[in-house]
Amino acid sequence: QVQLVESGGGLVQTGGSLRLSCAASGRSSSTYVVGWFRQAQGKEREFVGSIGWSGGSTRYVDSVKGRFTISRDSTKNTVYLQMNSLKPEDTAIYYCAARPSNLGREPYEYDFWGQGTQVTVSS
Repeated sequence: QVQLVESGGGLVQTGGSLRLSCAASGRSSSTYVVGWFRQAQGKEREFVGSIGWSGGSTRYVDSVKGRFTISRDSTKNTVYLQMNSLKPEDTAIYYCAARPSNLGREPYEYDFWGQGTQVTVSS
């Protein structure tokens, strides 16, 4: 089992920045791929980006490329989502998720999920 806890959400104005954290614990959690997803009210959960267990591989959805960056600190077993130049359409609940292998893009590919953290971007 892997436990994930997100933090860092909040209210920010358009153009602002936030950094979300995803703290992982549990067996072999440091070797898992971690993905970030978001779900806006009334919409399906969508892929934001993911990072490999070593931190050397990342992938992002086109809408956040150049604005969001995923990184991981192995010493803290924590993955970060740095979000810059935020837009109102980034408003959603953000979730981190973990899986033991490849950089997946679909929610069903991930085995473990955090509880989510709300990000609200005001216009």
